[in-house]
Amino acid sequence: MGETTTTVTSRFAWQTLFVILAPLGVAGGAQAQQRPAYDLVLRGGRVIDPESGLDEVRNVGVHGGRIAAITTMGLRARDTIDVRGLVVAPGFIDLHVHAMDSASFRYLVRDGVTTALNLEAGVYPVGAWYAGWEKGAIINYGATVSHGGVRRALLQGEAAVADSSTLADTAAAWTRRPVDSRQLPALVALIERGLDDGALGVGSILQIMPAASHEEYFRILEAAAARGLTSFVHHRYQGSGEPQSSMAALQEVLADVALTRGSAHVVHLPSIGLGQTPLLLQAIERAREQGLDVTTETYPYSAINQQLTTAMFDEGWQQRLGITYSDILWPPTGERLTAETFARYRSGGAVPAAVIFAIPDSMVTMAVARPNVLIAADAGAFIQGRGHPRLAASRARVLGHFVRELHALTLMEAIRKMSLLPARRLEKVVEQMRTKGRIKVGADADLTIFDPGRVIDRATYERPAQFSGGIVHVLVGGTFVVRDSAFVQGVAPGRAIRCPVLPRTP
Repeated sequence: MGETTTTVTSRFAWQTLFVILAPLGVAGGAQAQQRPAYDLVLRGGRVIDPESGLDEVRNVGVHGGRIAAITTMGLRARDTIDVRGLVVAPGFIDLHVHAMDSASFRYLVRDGVTTALNLEAGVYPVGAWYAGWEKGAIINYGATVSHGGVRRALLQGEAAVADSSTLADTAAAWTRRPVDSRQLPALVALIERGLDDGALGVGSILQIMPAASHEEYFRILEAAAARGLTSFVHHRYQGSGEPQSSMAALQEVLADVALTRGSAHVVHLPSIGLGQTPLLLQAIERAREQGLDVTTETYPYSAINQQLTTAMFDEGWQQRLGITYSDILWPPTGERLTAETFARYRSGGAVPAAVIFAIPDSMVTMAVARPNVLIAADAGAFIQGRGHPRLAASRARVLGHFVRELHALTLMEAIRKMSLLPARRLEKVVEQMRTKGRIKVGADADLTIFDPGRVIDRATYERPAQFSGGIVHVLVGGTFVVRDSAFVQGVAPGRAIRCPVLPRTP
């Protein structure tokens, strides 16, 4: 058991040792036996690599921010940490994070996340957003170009983009005003400018932009496809009410992918599919069998998180979602809504997102367990400690509740959904992702180390701002950001995940 792996990784270990020490003129000598070969050794952990299928006890050597050895042999390092009884997994990658700020990153990293990407909503302007992180972050970060941001710039002016209140005002022109045929080329040009600036694709939340035409989305997906990039899309409709059903909305996305020979990633499928989730999953799987490049994701909760001001709550929402006022939790007060309070908060343009209990538990479990469905949190920032618990606890909930308690999927499969599959969604066009999401020699030392018997979500709907339990160590680029379940102070090893920036045409 593991004999071939041990032999190969041992050879890599000796080769790495020679490469490190040979330039110093001490390889093979007595001094070489004394000098540490690695920056760090993780000793005796259960190493799980979803790419190779490795699930064995190994020592892992880290040098220069990368994995340099995976072996049963003893390794010498400047820093050695005993991780016996713990799982050593690739750092978790979340493709769907709205809370792209330092405070929110602290919750994510305590949940094992080493790379957070804002791909559904995206950002605009792209270059300025990346420049804002020049001082660094504790985890890796990146974003798409925002379809909504481009609409705001085109229809309300560039000043509206800088004013965060215009984003919360989803009754504004950028959501409700059509882009006519004369303006459409300008909108596509702004999307292309964002792609030139290194965006990871295009993010479209079509449900909150009901005025976005079918042609508009087609042209945007076409622009992304021309560069081999993906449309990350929250499609138009929610629930099963015909003709505006989730299935009809998904069919638009699949048709556009086929017509453009492009690719799409459909976000949080159970929260837009609700009772139609099995049908939507079947449609995506059949599309993939036909060669279409389309993927999807889920978060491990049965509650949606959305602002009351959005088009999601336009007339008829109770029938579409199959819920009523009392199924909505208002986080600032902890109250369940009534017709009166719903009308007051919606008409007041309130910014906080509500927690909406609309997804059947069975749909969540099905999606979490389904092969090739990624795990992504759709994480929004906490406001005064209130919000949805998925920011703080999505990964621990999968590992603790769905793997250990429900046995809905294996530990290997859960890790694959949170690391390798997200990396593969991007790695065809984003070179940095080819060395993430796996544990092998040469891969980035983004690592999440947890206790499989204790890992659990502590965040609740009533008290969401609680760090997950059982995530013991987290490394980003070989640097500890969490050690012994505590933050390491004064480190910012996170790096920008970005496509190549193209020269701007005058």
